[in-house]
Amino acid sequence: MEGNANKASSGQQGFRRGTRHLIQLYSALLYNAHLKGFIEGRIYQGNTKAVCVPGFNCYSCPGAVGACPLGSIQNALASSGHRAGWYVIGILLLYGVILGRTVCGWACPLGLIQELLHKIPTPKIRKSRITQALSWLKYVILAVFVVAIPLWYGLAYDVPLPGFCKYICPAGTLEGAMRLLPANRSYLNMLGILFTRKFVIMLVIGLTCIFLYRSFCRFLCPLGAIYGLFNRFNVIGVKVDANRCNHCGACVRSCGMDVRRVGDHECINCGKCMDVCRQGAISIKAGKVTLKAPDMGCAGDGPDAPGKRRRFGRIAAGIALGVLCFALLWYNVLDPSIRKTAPSPKLQATQEAPAGGNKSPRTEQANIVETEPDSIVETEMASTVETKPTTTVKTEPDITVKTVPAGAVETESSSIAKAESASIGEIEPTGTVKANPNSATETEAASTREEKAQSDSFVSTAPIGHEEGQQLEDFTATCYDGSTFHLADMKGKVVFINLWATYCTPCVHELPYFSDLYQEHEGDVAILAVHSSLVAKDDPEEFIADKGYAMPFTTDTKDNAIFNIVGGSPTLPQTIVLNRKGEVIYNQVKSITPETLNALYEKAAG
Repeated sequence: MEGNANKASSGQQGFRRGTRHLIQLYSALLYNAHLKGFIEGRIYQGNTKAVCVPGFNCYSCPGAVGACPLGSIQNALASSGHRAGWYVIGILLLYGVILGRTVCGWACPLGLIQELLHKIPTPKIRKSRITQALSWLKYVILAVFVVAIPLWYGLAYDVPLPGFCKYICPAGTLEGAMRLLPANRSYLNMLGILFTRKFVIMLVIGLTCIFLYRSFCRFLCPLGAIYGLFNRFNVIGVKVDANRCNHCGACVRSCGMDVRRVGDHECINCGKCMDVCRQGAISIKAGKVTLKAPDMGCAGDGPDAPGKRRRFGRIAAGIALGVLCFALLWYNVLDPSIRKTAPSPKLQATQEAPAGGNKSPRTEQANIVETEPDSIVETEMASTVETKPTTTVKTEPDITVKTVPAGAVETESSSIAKAESASIGEIEPTGTVKANPNSATETEAASTREEKAQSDSFVSTAPIGHEEGQQLEDFTATCYDGSTFHLADMKGKVVFINLWATYCTPCVHELPYFSDLYQEHEGDVAILAVHSSLVAKDDPEEFIADKGYAMPFTTDTKDNAIFNIVGGSPTLPQTIVLNRKGEVIYNQVKSITPETLNALYEKAAG
């Protein structure tokens, strides 16, 4: 009997651990339901990206369908000079009150990765007073990198700087860069000492997790520090039955976290302590509803309580499976934001013209312009010139003979000038030159030929696209000042298109460089700064109102039309440069300097 009881107890413990790992895996898959992003190496940009998920999951992960709450709170603090981040604060309060650090134990993808690393068979470092002291480090990181740095740069310099994401966060390096870089070689231009440092930090954290249980959660994670503040009164979490507890301390000794008691700010509510409590004093509850009970049941359970919990578990599992299936279907097939937009008729005509068949209007126009000789215009204009009788002028070497009125004296130089004037007019018997009406026609023809030659030099036969050597498809954007930016009207100018966002620190830094270039080469340079609002619905008009930038600004359409045309990336900043023909000579996701801008201008203007 005792052996059977031990087997049953062991089976229950294994079931609990297996259930938690399944829920962790489920959460990771639900947070990153855009599986298509891992294949294509592109970040999801749909509407749900503005919603914070409960767990620690990088926004830049190709599969992420929501925003990381830690990144969102940094962005809200950095923008506090313009608006209050009530939404992010409210969502964190909601998650904290309902779940607390239950998120860390059950619904954090990074927590699952740490636990899997810890399963690698190596000698393990046990917790001690040193690890308990180090557990307070995450609160220092929360105060400095999550709160102080974004606030300081936002209020003092009006520059968004998410300190933790930029300098420490291993999730951005692991979940974002490790998949985006192989699929987007142009991103390699963005790498520098900052990425190298973060890569080293990621490796060090990964190695320590092998020897030390959940080292990132215990020592570094600011999100866990925030949720830990709510552990005393969270709705869902481990609860201790005071009537059953004999204060033996087995729960604290067996816990891998640096807890001093069950349910304190370091407890992740994983429920492992239920396996070692011989009194059956620990359970996982949602208010008064028991979600996981000890083997001997909870105090006050009725005879049908275990059956009700099993039925509830099956119903919850069925609903969760249905939600996951719908999420996978939506984010990979049905969501309009991930569908490839059909090419415009102009693009189709250019790309689909069969060999030897009808050519696209753009190609025909280009061929006509390139092959049409200027002599056609000259011949047509010459045929319209009428010959009128004029007085014959006889000239001798160095002597000009001309009939002039009596008493009139004409110098040799003036007679030469009049003789030269005769080429464009008639000479009256009195010696005066009468304007030839055909001269105006010839002048207009010359002007037309000059304009036509200039127009011909700005026509490109390059294929439509956003890669270097291609020409961008035409588009029109309405700017904040009410003006209209029509790309086709910019032929003959050097065009810079800058993709930026208020939450992007490098973007904000380089905006003055574009404004200076625009003012320095006014009339010869066209610049359009296109704002992206993928993370938060910022107000860029308010952001730039007091900057005094001279160049045009706009925000992309809801369907990201401009971003699609220019090959825009969710990773910012991005700069696209067109020469006078509208051909792309530069398209990089990279921070830019004034020296680089001037060099690009010289190259495009040449």
